[in-house]
Amino acid sequence: MNIFYEEDGSFKVGSVLTDNTSSLQVENTHGKRSKIKSVNVLLRFAQPSLTEFMLQAEGVASDIDVEFLWECSPPDDFSFTALATEYFGHAPNPIEAAGALIRLHSSPMHFYKKGKGHYKAAPPEALKAALASVERKRLQTALQTRYTDELIAFKLPNEFAGKLPQLLYKPDRNTLEMKALEAACDTTHLSVAQLLQRCGAIPSTHAYHLQRFLFEYFPHGIGFPEITLEALSELPLAEANAFSIDDATTTEIDDAFSVIQLANGNWRIGIHIAAPTLGIPPGSPCDTIAAQRLSTVYMPGDKITMLPDSVVQTFTLEAEKKCPSLSMYLEVDGLSFAVVNTESRIEYVHIAANLRHDTLEPLFNEDALAAGKLDYPFAPELKLLWNLARKLETVRGKSADNSVQQVDYNFNVRDDHITISARLRGSPIDKVVSELMIFVNSEWGKLLAAHNVAGIYRTQVSGKVKMSTVPAPHQGLGVAQYLWSSSPLRRYVDFINQRQIISLLRGEAPAYTQNDTALFTVMRDFDTAYTLYNEFQRNMERYWCLRWLLQENVKQAEALVLRENLVRLIEIPLVGKIPSLPETQPNTRIVLEIGEIDLLELNFNARFISILAEVAACQP
Repeated sequence: MNIFYEEDGSFKVGSVLTDNTSSLQVENTHGKRSKIKSVNVLLRFAQPSLTEFMLQAEGVASDIDVEFLWECSPPDDFSFTALATEYFGHAPNPIEAAGALIRLHSSPMHFYKKGKGHYKAAPPEALKAALASVERKRLQTALQTRYTDELIAFKLPNEFAGKLPQLLYKPDRNTLEMKALEAACDTTHLSVAQLLQRCGAIPSTHAYHLQRFLFEYFPHGIGFPEITLEALSELPLAEANAFSIDDATTTEIDDAFSVIQLANGNWRIGIHIAAPTLGIPPGSPCDTIAAQRLSTVYMPGDKITMLPDSVVQTFTLEAEKKCPSLSMYLEVDGLSFAVVNTESRIEYVHIAANLRHDTLEPLFNEDALAAGKLDYPFAPELKLLWNLARKLETVRGKSADNSVQQVDYNFNVRDDHITISARLRGSPIDKVVSELMIFVNSEWGKLLAAHNVAGIYRTQVSGKVKMSTVPAPHQGLGVAQYLWSSSPLRRYVDFINQRQIISLLRGEAPAYTQNDTALFTVMRDFDTAYTLYNEFQRNMERYWCLRWLLQENVKQAEALVLRENLVRLIEIPLVGKIPSLPETQPNTRIVLEIGEIDLLELNFNARFISILAEVAACQP
């Protein structure tokens, strides 16, 4: 005697060796013996053989029209033998009964299992929905297969055109498009970006990186709505004419300087900071925009300003204009250059000139100062500021240390052509601007703290720099407190601090009180945004370094070993890992062969060629 039974969700056959009341010992087609519960036995048969029985039963099942079988089904639960009788029109033989059961079991959309050998026909609406789902999945599978095939052939499916930003920058792995992309990437061994580039979907690698940043942080675009500024109140006009010192590309000119000799032989040095807060009250539309952007975003060849251009043009310290300014005046001893006292004012300042680094630095430098050359505009004033800057540096306990030369790099992009130039830090231009800015930010920080007016400070204790609403030392700068307030056109923290300073000078209640939650929110959001913006700037500088290698067709380059296999190129600030670099001491100068450059992944391959020499560190 043979049996047809169910075990672990599948149907099997076996020859009965021992038949007990509640269980049977059977042997399957492969000779394996097992113990089967009697309740799992569905049919008993003598003929044909086990193998033949299953083949014939499966043949019967494949010939059964499942739709007709469903139509024959009663509305309530039924046994498979009862439905087989209805379907075949006679009492089924074991092979027919087994075939009907196999067909019932194979279509769970049509028949719900209700127990061993018992089923219930799916309601018409449920069956319709299930069949529609299957058809939808079939079509989706076919569509995904077509997408994958086209991508492997480096052809962009038409349906991808409007979805590229999401696929590149915020992929959803549950979508057909992303599943097809991943399958194609597995086949082609390319990244998503590389594959889409091969398909012509990324015509510009520069746009790829820029749009990634904008997609995440400027989803509504970088344009501004129309802004109306409040009329400025009448302000006194400063006595002196001022001049600014900035890079040639700077349009948001935040600071300027003036010099007047006093009757007592001392000097009055003016530090004039653009004052956009005079026309942008708290909660105004322009203030809301600045609070959302938090900072100007910089990148080689371009920038995304914190404030609308019309606002910048109103408040920037542009030459030949009378500009609203928050000024600090320093009375400086005519002989020692010690600061005797300070005074802050809100006023208009006439800007006589905007001096630019590229034209000023060849004239105003250490060699020219040592030679006493003063044959250029504002030369006497600049020399005086240079002497004051050196005094201020000494007072901070930060006298110049020339043993380590630090290098800055300027990126100039014009008509898609990149020029990268290096300049040593600590030039007279750098020192004049940096020392006077450190002084004014420290003094205004002290002013707010002395009057218990809230502000946002930069502190550094034990080497850790952080933002704080509590004044604390900045050990790196050597000052008791340091307040960012000298770049209100470019940084929202400076903007907020300027608003507090002006309210104090006017004798008004400050916009933000101590422990104001709004102040903590600004500090937190600014710190996050400023970090992200700086990271983007570094990535774009790396991109243009790689572009420079391609543009200049660089095949070999000198580099400096930083540590282990990490090196920095000498001509440009490009850092990379060189796997082929043998064990080499830091600060060793080497020669590399430049290999493949990937502008999408911002990587390059290079091979170690030789060692030149060990040199002193040169830190950017």
